[in-house]
Amino acid sequence: MKCIRYLSFLLITACIGIPVQAQSEQRVIEFIQLLDSLRIEAHIPGLSVAVVKNQEVVYAGGLGYSNPEKKIPASAETVYDVASVAKPISAVVALRLNEEGVLNLDQPMSDYSEWTDFCSEFSEQPSIFARDLQCNPSDHTLRHLLSHTVTGKPGTRFSYNPVLYSWASRPVMEAAEAQFSDLVKQYVFEPARMTHSARRYRDLPLRNDLAQLLAPGHIIDLSGTAKPAPEPGPQGDGAAGGVITTVLDLTRFDIALDQGKLISVKSRKIMMTPFQTDGGDLLPYGIGWFVEEYHGQTLIWHSGWWEDAYSALYLKIPDLDLTFIILANSEGIWWNNSLDEAEVFRSTFARAFLEAFAGEY
Repeated sequence: MKCIRYLSFLLITACIGIPVQAQSEQRVIEFIQLLDSLRIEAHIPGLSVAVVKNQEVVYAGGLGYSNPEKKIPASAETVYDVASVAKPISAVVALRLNEEGVLNLDQPMSDYSEWTDFCSEFSEQPSIFARDLQCNPSDHTLRHLLSHTVTGKPGTRFSYNPVLYSWASRPVMEAAEAQFSDLVKQYVFEPARMTHSARRYRDLPLRNDLAQLLAPGHIIDLSGTAKPAPEPGPQGDGAAGGVITTVLDLTRFDIALDQGKLISVKSRKIMMTPFQTDGGDLLPYGIGWFVEEYHGQTLIWHSGWWEDAYSALYLKIPDLDLTFIILANSEGIWWNNSLDEAEVFRSTFARAFLEAFAGEY
């Protein structure tokens, strides 16, 4: 029987559905209690969590406060800025347009306006994300941007680069002749029925109803005290972030993605397959997703980190048809993953979930 239970910070109850075969209700309760203890240890004011099994939401709830200043409990409907968890959503748009013949992931980026000048100018910046960006000649493609294989000789190594991933929205917009945020709405939010999701950037403020539900980001000072974070600075309509959503809407995205309602099975496989170099080496990223092995299981995941404001983790185990999503109103979920590796096992929240459930199916 399908069972969904929405939890507040005071209500620790659960349903037996995780996992159906072997998991007792007490085990689930203990897992939620563990999550809450990890939340407190990380000084996270509020946390929302959801679990999807066999394309059904079997658990969704909240722990702590979405707004500690106003004593508003976190819940499954709490709205967060999910930072880089937007990248899989952006990748869906690119892959869908590729399916429709509107976009070619392997077309040279130099064919698109402004790339050559941008690449040259950015490569001279002191940013870590500009290091070893080779622009003459420019052999980059959109696939390289979306797989973080841009730096050095394109397609030869993985180096996580949110700046260049964000720039990927420009050739998408140029090919589709539409704003990137409109394309996300058309190809993701509407077909997945993500009614509490939106994009925001400097020319697109957050709509009022979501602004009221948005958990304010928090800075944690040296004493562990949470203080409201300043408003984020103005950004462009980039592919690297800009998504405001809830754990429940991300479960809708997850289910729609797995059911083939957003992109084809072939495109989904491309997303979740490690990029392979010409020499046959497998890199730890597909198109919009990290990919790594853990105790014989393939893990598909993405983290989100907005410094001193928000953090998130979206973790899939495709062979088990199992998904774990957590969103927070501070950076407490973040574990400082290196720029050239996939290391979700270093996340205390990911390990807690994997140890509790991944081996039970």
